[in-house]
Amino acid sequence: MNERPMFILAGNGPYENRGCEAIVRGTVKILRNHYKDPSFLCLSHFQNHEQFEKQIIKEYDSEVIHRETNRNKKMFSPEWACQFIQRKFSEKKYMRSVYKELFPAINEAEAVLSVGGDNYSLDYGIPRAFTGLDDLVLENKKPMIIWGASVGPFDRVPEYEKYMKKHLQRVNGIFVRESATIEYLEKIGVKDNIYKTADPAFLMDPQEPQPKIKIEEESIGINLSPLMAKYVGDKSLESWINIAAGVLEEVIKRTENKLYLIPHVTIPISNDYLFLKQVKEKIKDSEERTVLIPPIYNASETKWIISKMKVFAGARTHSTIAALSSNVPTLSFGYSVKAKGINKDIFGHDNYCMNPEKLSSKTVADKIENILKESDEIRSHLKISIPKIKNKALLAGQGLQKITE
Repeated sequence: MNERPMFILAGNGPYENRGCEAIVRGTVKILRNHYKDPSFLCLSHFQNHEQFEKQIIKEYDSEVIHRETNRNKKMFSPEWACQFIQRKFSEKKYMRSVYKELFPAINEAEAVLSVGGDNYSLDYGIPRAFTGLDDLVLENKKPMIIWGASVGPFDRVPEYEKYMKKHLQRVNGIFVRESATIEYLEKIGVKDNIYKTADPAFLMDPQEPQPKIKIEEESIGINLSPLMAKYVGDKSLESWINIAAGVLEEVIKRTENKLYLIPHVTIPISNDYLFLKQVKEKIKDSEERTVLIPPIYNASETKWIISKMKVFAGARTHSTIAALSSNVPTLSFGYSVKAKGINKDIFGHDNYCMNPEKLSSKTVADKIENILKESDEIRSHLKISIPKIKNKALLAGQGLQKITE
């Protein structure tokens, strides 16, 4: 091992997705706990170069250096899925172009960690960009780690699932953040390289915003995303805006708490802030009972805001992790297995998860009312279970040390 080890954190999105930033902050904390004075190269996907430049300016950790990939968005399209399965061709040349910034640094790297949470799934299309990254790293004989992730399922495309089984068996370690993924991987025969851990974001420290922001006590935090439109009503964004407004009006009607609308992802193609702004405009008396948090806070500051809530309800997985890791009773709008897996690991059940397809103003208000009534009991449970989850995340560093020794 190098005297000052360097790790490449690859495959992430921009910090405008605060979950992506939270993963980096938590990972850095884990590795600093297990390695002496490590440094970090983040090789991430950005929508444009301006977004990349903005991230460099806002980075406050001097040991975290950023580089951008040369990604072609077509690699995520459904057409590519068909072509991949039918042709099964090698695309090393193309992938070498995408990850060209990898090669000047890979010889010095202790390991490459593929970060990003749920990249190895079909949620955003065939994950060619990430399996291609794995292949390049393994070809260069460096430890390739899928880090703090949910993986799969791939059973919607049986031929691809067979490919992914073989592929996943080749990487050096799959550090899995929740039990639902472990169950799936074991079912398809991926067992020997699995490490049970928790999402690194559980370890990110909250940071009070500067200048300070006042949060009313006993408030309810709400995160809703435009992405949920795919699962609600007639699947249109306009329909989802109207449903979301109805949900918030019902919560206002049934409770006396102030509502804070908290964006967690503000990238151009999926902006929670713009969505919540449209929703707020449709709510009667919205100025008196609702506060829309501006999209100016980083992941740690957003976590601080969320930590002040009496109850939180969130669509973005890492917004709910920010709440749960702060011992805030949380309702998760889970459109994939990861939310249920995380909740089962914390509570032993998924009673505080809601499938968006069952979402209505009544069902959400009922759930929030029940969580408010049980909030003291839930908070007491979190105070016992969350330290165990955080410790599990921290111990991922021990598993990584075994691989990099």
